[in-house]
Amino acid sequence: MKERFSVTGMTCSACSAHVEKSVSKLDGVNSVAVSLLQNSMTVDYNRDKLTEQDIISAVEKGGYGAFVYGKQESTEKTLPDMSSGIKKRMIWSLIFLVPLFYICMGHMADIPIPPIFTGHKNMMVFALTQLFLTIPIVVINRNYFVNGFKNLIRRAPNMDSLIAIGSAAAGGYSSVQLFVMAYHMGRGNMSAAHDAMMNLYFESCGMILTLITVGKFLEARSKGKTSQAIEKLMNLAPKTAVVIRNGEEVTIPLEQLAVGDIFVVRSGQTIPCDGKIVEGSCSVDQSAITGESIPVSKTADDEVIGGTILSGGFCKGRCMKTGEDAALSQIIKLVEEAASSKAPISKLADRVSGVFVPIVIAIALVAAIVWLAVGAGFAEALSVGIAVLVISCPCALGLATPTAIMVGTGKGAENGILIKSAESLELAHKVTTVVLDKTGTVTNGTPVVTDAVYFGCEESGLLNSIYSLEKASSHPLSKAICSYAEAKGAKAVDCKAFEEIHGGGIRGRVGSEVICAGNKRLMSEQGADVSAYEKRVEKLADEGKTPLYISVNGSLKAIIAVKDTVKNTGKNAVAQLRKMGMKVVMLTGDNKRTAEAIRRELDIDTAIAEVLPQDKEREIRRLQESGERVAMIGDGINDAPALARADVGIAIGAGQDIAIESADIVLMKSDLQDTAAAFQLSRATIRNIKENLFWTLFYNSLGIPLAAGAFYPLTGWTLNPMFGAAAMSLSSVFVVTNALRLKFFKPDFSYVPFEAPPPAEGVNNESFETKGFGIMKKTIKINGMMCGHCTAHVEKALNAVEGVTAKASLEDNAAYVTLDRNVDDAVLKAAVEEAGYEVTEINEG
Repeated sequence: MKERFSVTGMTCSACSAHVEKSVSKLDGVNSVAVSLLQNSMTVDYNRDKLTEQDIISAVEKGGYGAFVYGKQESTEKTLPDMSSGIKKRMIWSLIFLVPLFYICMGHMADIPIPPIFTGHKNMMVFALTQLFLTIPIVVINRNYFVNGFKNLIRRAPNMDSLIAIGSAAAGGYSSVQLFVMAYHMGRGNMSAAHDAMMNLYFESCGMILTLITVGKFLEARSKGKTSQAIEKLMNLAPKTAVVIRNGEEVTIPLEQLAVGDIFVVRSGQTIPCDGKIVEGSCSVDQSAITGESIPVSKTADDEVIGGTILSGGFCKGRCMKTGEDAALSQIIKLVEEAASSKAPISKLADRVSGVFVPIVIAIALVAAIVWLAVGAGFAEALSVGIAVLVISCPCALGLATPTAIMVGTGKGAENGILIKSAESLELAHKVTTVVLDKTGTVTNGTPVVTDAVYFGCEESGLLNSIYSLEKASSHPLSKAICSYAEAKGAKAVDCKAFEEIHGGGIRGRVGSEVICAGNKRLMSEQGADVSAYEKRVEKLADEGKTPLYISVNGSLKAIIAVKDTVKNTGKNAVAQLRKMGMKVVMLTGDNKRTAEAIRRELDIDTAIAEVLPQDKEREIRRLQESGERVAMIGDGINDAPALARADVGIAIGAGQDIAIESADIVLMKSDLQDTAAAFQLSRATIRNIKENLFWTLFYNSLGIPLAAGAFYPLTGWTLNPMFGAAAMSLSSVFVVTNALRLKFFKPDFSYVPFEAPPPAEGVNNESFETKGFGIMKKTIKINGMMCGHCTAHVEKALNAVEGVTAKASLEDNAAYVTLDRNVDDAVLKAAVEEAGYEVTEINEG
């Protein structure tokens, strides 16, 4: 199972790498992902082998603190307002640093210094004042020393270790020089005492600590902005709800709202929970949840989402979900998990961070030794070593990936695009082929009946049987036929032995009759001959309609054509995907003609038709084996295996829960255009991460040699430790600020306004077009008719056949036949020949 923990005490990527290493060593841990940005850790572990306390203990042994995420009592004890605490430290540090810096450096800027700090006789006052101004700064920022040296002793040095070593070296060396100065002054050697005074680095110690704290404060402020999307979602839920209790409206805390309660919402108020409207009508602003800019009309039996705002009207609703089960809580959970997860690209930073700090310490020591070896003074060599330490802190490296991931997933959530993990966000930018399910994805998923014909039976009687069968199915085509039947006034009865035949249709027993509705294959299995109507059915399919054969006891009785209209945003979505260089493929269980009609309408590259539900996953696998990176977009239960198989599974938000669970990305608006937006967001985020990693590595590759004095022989450049501290702090701020640019992300195309189709239920009967293509006409060429008696014999013989109306003509030596049911040509021929005449040919029309 997966469990999320809060981790305290982490300050850089070396810390997060050490925590991850400590926990991953435990037997029973499958995976660990530590987020420096959120100070959190997600652990996938075996409950039979480990407990939460085992994991917490492993973190504590590594030198850090941990507790199960969301436990309020722990949060209150260990997670104070970090930005507030850092701000106080920064302010007090600056209060002592300003006079320290003025005393030490004022003369360099020609700023008058009080006489008490000048001259040989005041050297001790000058030195002690620096010491007493530095001590408060050290005490205020003591956490760097506590954490830094503790982790150094544990052989897991981190950023704090670098700061602690550097500032302690500066302060300790200065303290030693202060005693040297006092020693020489006591013996009257003022020249030697002056030399010792010039080796004081108290201002470097104070400046390093203060600048690091200033950088931490700016970093905390910037990091706070990266989580604004989550905070906005959290703030959507109201604090109270108005419910009906004993016939009266009562305001209660939201925590007391229970499933089944009737709540009341008026214009301008926030819907308190997921529910279903039981009374009233209203318009709901769902933009904060789904990204839809236009309010959605809601009436009785419509579902509403907690956290959305009633922009007009009034309604009463029944609470269906609360707390963690509610859509808002699930969305927040998804966004938090995505932000705390790690993208594959971050593994590079993790590997570097694991060895970075020890290498930096080694470089600092080597640099100091080299400078001593070439004749530099100890103070100068020490300054070089300190500069290397403070400029190399790996904060920026640890923030490069998670900041961009958090802002990217947050931006997606703002636009109704829920990205479940950092890995999904990264993989999306590599997709080369997009596979679309048809029903509910490319089309609206609410088909309507367009054509209907009945053969040799009364419409009303058969329609009652069809209605009874279709009502037992939840398939979208069945819903369309049920709406048609209801509009015709059909009445349903019990349907026995109902079953769905995968890839074929449905079957059931109504009364004493076996009713089947489905495709040609199902009819063939039932023994129903459909050959006479294949051309006409093909014509319907060419028009993008889905023809359904209806059989009763193995005899064809009707053909009903249903069409699922294409989403009005589909063509723009496909165009944008193709513009991004992706190949677009449509999968459908429909026949090839219907699939081809939709393919042409949307300009899709390839349409693969007559795919059984269980074969969708196989088609995805086939594309992957050919070298494609595949994204699958679907909304149904039968799409779940394909969504799981794809490199990136994308679920339409209006689809089934199981499809959403199997997907990596969820489109809340059910708008296919959001697919293109999701891919563009992925590309923008990965580009931002690469920029951050490049500038971080470039900064360190340039800063460390500069601090070590590698450029001194050529340029004479060295780096003051104070400037190194400032540069290190600003590098972290730069990385976070660059990630924040993603907050301004917008797709590079214009959205076509989404128009929801009218509901299938309750459609007016007049909207259906009932065609008589089943009333077939045939011409029978006959030899042997000589007079009116002959034509009368032929007509009598043919009219005796059920479903046949015939008229014979001597002029054409033919009989013109009208059929209201399927009658085989052999039956017509036999009837004429029994009357004593010869049939030469039979033609339609």
